[in-house]
Parts: sequence; structure tokens; C-alpha cells
Amino acid sequence: MVSGALNNFHYEQRNDPLVRQLRRMREQNAQRYDADYSHVFRRKSRWDFIRLSFVIMGIEFVYSAETAFVSPILLGIGVEHQLMTLVWAISPLIGFFMAPILGTFSDRCTAKMGRRRPILLGLSVTMVLGCILVPFGENFGRLFGDLGEVLATNNISDALNGNLTEFVGYDFTRVEQDILDHTMDYKWAIFFTILGTLVLDFSADTSQTPARAYLLDICVPEDHGRACSTFSIMAGIGGSLGYALGGINWDNTVFGDFLGGSIKTVFTIVTIIFIICLFLTVTSFKEIPLKLMEQDELLRPLNEAILKKERAKQDDKIFYIKDVSKVFAMQLQTIDEKQQPPATQLINNALAAESREVDKSTEASALTDAEPEEEPEQAMSLKDFLKSVIMMPKSIAILCVTNLFCWMGHLSFCLYFTDFVGEEVFKGNPAAPAQSESYQLYLEGVRYGCFGLAIYSLACSCYSFTIEKLIKVLRARIVYCGGLLIDSIGMILMAMFPNKITVFVFSATGGIVYALLFTLPFLLLGQYHAKGQFKANKATRKTNKPEKKRGLATDIAVVGGMIFVAQIIVSLGIGSLIEVLGSTSAVIYTAGICSFTAALLSTRVVYMDL
Repeated sequence: MVSGALNNFHYEQRNDPLVRQLRRMREQNAQRYDADYSHVFRRKSRWDFIRLSFVIMGIEFVYSAETAFVSPILLGIGVEHQLMTLVWAISPLIGFFMAPILGTFSDRCTAKMGRRRPILLGLSVTMVLGCILVPFGENFGRLFGDLGEVLATNNISDALNGNLTEFVGYDFTRVEQDILDHTMDYKWAIFFTILGTLVLDFSADTSQTPARAYLLDICVPEDHGRACSTFSIMAGIGGSLGYALGGINWDNTVFGDFLGGSIKTVFTIVTIIFIICLFLTVTSFKEIPLKLMEQDELLRPLNEAILKKERAKQDDKIFYIKDVSKVFAMQLQTIDEKQQPPATQLINNALAAESREVDKSTEASALTDAEPEEEPEQAMSLKDFLKSVIMMPKSIAILCVTNLFCWMGHLSFCLYFTDFVGEEVFKGNPAAPAQSESYQLYLEGVRYGCFGLAIYSLACSCYSFTIEKLIKVLRARIVYCGGLLIDSIGMILMAMFPNKITVFVFSATGGIVYALLFTLPFLLLGQYHAKGQFKANKATRKTNKPEKKRGLATDIAVVGGMIFVAQIIVSLGIGSLIEVLGSTSAVIYTAGICSFTAALLSTRVVYMDL
């Protein structure tokens, strides 16, 4: 598929009569089906892009609650920093292998409702399950026998006799020895919360691939730029509103009293919002089922390979035009121009009639020295997939490494940011008793950090709105490198001077990186596919063996899958860094260093004509 940022290519397409003719043929052909798939071949309005992007806004609502509160929840039930960071490594380890396979399966899904939406709906179910387990893990734990939080006391008998000031949330039916042995008993709560974190994190990250592929499938190539920018804007809006919800203290509200606290209220609200957003997206436009696409080549997307075939066929018609020119000349002498179509229309009609008589099997021969024939992506086994990852083209390999360090910097910032604010800026303690001043300071810092993350998401949305124009003016290389350098400087300054002002000011630089992560890698992928970057190799041509084509969703999953690798690396290493430095400022320093490394690597990315 073609990326919307390919301005010159898309300008040529919009003004190419051949493109308009082929697209009109596909649109008319798609109308003859009961479901009417003609919208796939039409330009979309901004409202259409918004409808298609509602799901990413819902995902970002959920993701904001996850990143803001999972670390505080785990620390609050007795999970240490080092173990807490390891929890974040399990889900991406699963996702690294599963996400690209799901992407490949999405390319070959034969469901009646399309290729992308069934995968998206399945991941949404698990995401909702995670949204229930994470905040209510403590409640499930109590059902399985957890004692809850028990403060240390030397006068246990006084407490049992009615002095309840020494205890918080504890089951008095337990024997005295159980009380003495446990100051914090959350075994089952830890299990359910970690399980919910794994399910939620995997689903939130992996669901972005089918959501993005669905967007690109439904939109024509000329719309990909506006579609991607709208996708990023909606993601930023969802994140900023989600973090703002987290910054509100819901404890003393009706919802907070009913649901059992501020964090549970936030998760409940974002879950409801996600379900609504998912419904708005999956009901917006119908997908063309893969079986129909395989049966009818006019339902396949129009790309540059098909255009080259058609132009080659038109070149062959020049001799035909010369043969019939004398006949046309005689006919034109007797035609009344007021009643009959012009000569150019007659020629076009003749060409169209001739074109219909050409055997479809001759189309492949027109591209013997160019791209192989465009067919729906072939089924890819696990072996084929692993081969496509290990032997990926150099252009994608460089993009993957750059994306890896971008994600490492971004995840170091967003996953542990609220914990950093609560501990370093507000000097709170997440392991302190629930009613202590130190723990209340920590919670206040977490809520303040949510507002900082709201600023970061708002900056992401604003930057996404202008990124396409910046690429036109400054070129993609400067936009990519410059944005990463700005973020690197902002993170280093925040870590050096942790206070309320720097939290607000430099959080915005994190939004620049998130906007870049959402747009540039996928714009570049679209360009690589549009410009025939992945041609058949010489060995394949000599043996005439059909080569399995790299699918767009597969490459999106591979490049986007760097989020899982980054999360594994960050999760395995950040706990040790915090322990060595004795401060959670280590996470912000890590974010700055990783962004700087990504800026250096981005100079080696293949930008082609961007």
C-alpha cells in the first residue's frame, strides 16, 4: 500500500487519467455486490477518518490507565521495584512472537466480516478482561482468602478486643498466629493483578496492528497521509483525556464510593469508553472478504504494480490505434459533432473494447523485469515468518533498530513516570501503610504525574496534526532526527531537576516521540511497498519459483513489534538501574539516552523521496 506522505506519487495519481479510470472501474464493480464495497475505492472525508480512528482513541484511554496506575498498584500490594519491572517484561516476550503471527494471520483471515476486524474484536475481549482484573485484583484475592493489609503491632490482643486503629482491611476470623505472621497478605491479589497486567498490556499493544491495517485497507492511497495523521491525533486525544481522568481524585465522589476507590473508577470509565469507541469503528466501513478478493481481481487494491501493467498494455495498443486510424478518419468525416461523442471518446471506447478482449493471463508478462504480479498475500507458515524476520531487507532492518530505541526511550518514560513523580518529586513512599502521610503523598504525586502525561498526550496530538506539513517543509530526516534530539534534551533536564515545573514542561517532549512512533515508521513502510523496494531476488527469477510476498500487515507487525523487544529490555534492566542509582530518576535518564541513540540511528534510515 502507498503512504499518504508520498506527495509527488499521490499528486501524479490524482492527475493520472489511467488511475482515475481504473479506480472508477473498481468502484463500479464493487457496487454490484450485495454488501457494496465501493467505498474502499473512494476518497474519504475527515469524519470518515475519525470514525476509523475511534478505536485507537479507546485503546489509548485504556493504555493511559494502565501506564499511570499498574506500577503504583503493584507496589501498593507489596511487589518490589525489581520484581515489578520484571512483570512488564513477560507480556512483550509473548507479544514479540505472537503479534507478527497474528498480523500474518490477519493477512490471510477468510472471515466474512473481513481480515482485520475479527482479530481486533478478539483482542478487545481480552483487553476488557485485563481492565477488570488489574484494578479489582485485590477484590478477587480476598475471595480466595487474602488477608489484605495488616500493620505491624506489638499489642495484638488489644486489636482483637476492638482497637481497630492498628489494622486496615483485614479478616478477623483468622487465628491470632496468622495475624502475627502477615503484615501484608496479597498472594492471590498479586496473581490476579499480574495476570490482568499481562493480558491488558499484550492486547493494548497488539491490537494497534489490525487497527492500523484496517485503516489503510479501507482508505485509498491518496488518503493515507490524512488517515495516519488523524489516527495519531485521535490517539493523542484519547491519551490526554485518559490521563486527565487519572489525575482526578474520585475517592470522595459517588462513583468512587460505589466502585471502591479512585483507581477502580478510572479503569471502569475507560473500559466503557473503549467499548463505545470500538463499536463506532468496527461498524463504520465494511471490509472486502479475502475470498472475494481472490475471486475478483477488480476488488484488489490499486497499486503501482498494477498501474505498470496497465501502462504496458496501453503501449501495446499504439499499433492497434495505427491500424484503425484510417477507419476512424472515414467515420469522423460523417459524424455530427453536436450529436456524437468527440473523436477522443471514440478512441477511448475502442481501447476499452480491446482491453476487455485481452486475456487476463497476459498481465503477468508485462512485469517480467519489474515487480512480480500483485496477488493477495499467500499464507505464511511460522517458518516463513521467522525467515522473513531474520532475512528482512536492509531498509526495514535499519527502521526496526531505530524504532527499537525510540520505544525503549518512550517506555522508560511512560511506564514508570507516575512512580517517578510520586517518589522523586513528591517524596512519597508506595510501600508505606495506606493511611500514612507518606503513602498519601505518593498517591498525590501519581495523580499529578497523570496531568503531566496528559500534557504529553496533548503534545502528541498537536505534533501529529503538523507532522505531515513539517515533512513537506523540512523533509523527513530532519523531522525524525530533530524530534528525537528534542526529547533527549527534555528527558535529561527533567531527571537532573525533578520538580513540578519540569514535570509539566518537559513531559511535552515525550509527546513528540510518541507522534513519531505512530507515523514515520509506517509512512516509510508504505513508501517501501509502493516503490517496489522488495523485488524478487535473482535466484528466484532464475528458478521461476514463486516467492512469498512480504505482506503489509506482516511488516507493520515486525516494525511495530519492536515495542515488545523494547519493553523486555527496559523491564529486565530498569530495576537494577534504580537499585544502583538509588533513585527512580534512572528511568528518565534512560529515556533521554535511548532517544539520543535513536536520533543517531535515524540518520541511517532509508527515506527515499520523503
